[in-house]
Amino acid sequence: MKRTRTAALALVLLPWVVMAEPGREDKDKDRGARDAERIERVEKRQRLRQVLELSDALELDNAQALKMEETLRRFDERRRPLREQVRDAVRTLHQAARGDAAAQPQVDAAAQRAFEARERIASLDKEMYQALAKELPPAKRAMLALTLARSEGKLKLGKWKRNGVVPELPLID
Repeated sequence: MKRTRTAALALVLLPWVVMAEPGREDKDKDRGARDAERIERVEKRQRLRQVLELSDALELDNAQALKMEETLRRFDERRRPLREQVRDAVRTLHQAARGDAAAQPQVDAAAQRAFEARERIASLDKEMYQALAKELPPAKRAMLALTLARSEGKLKLGKWKRNGVVPELPLID
């Protein structure tokens, strides 16, 4: 009986001991730095994949592909803080949905921040399309629009698959 009580007490107190662990703040900072590095690597891979898809679809030469990569990189840099704003707002909404009392009063503001950031991202996407399409003939502009829409759909489909959800929406092929 005494062992059971000791084991139960240890299980109850273990989270408090872990939270009081010295250097925990340093670990959280390290995790944040690793997350930032991971996000940067993912963005670079996405951009490379996008450049390859676009250069293949538009039949670009190396110089044109490099110019397109530079344009995409500039827009990614402008998009990054907006994506972070969406992630922070979504994190707050998840916490509130799980019942976190501190996050619940922030629900409306977080939802509004997420919607506003998504609107600005959509505006940047339109601006990026215009920047990429300005020197292209109409047939290649159409192919650019289709390729950008297709790649965006693939990104969303990948997120859904990772989360175990398969959408019933038709995707552009």
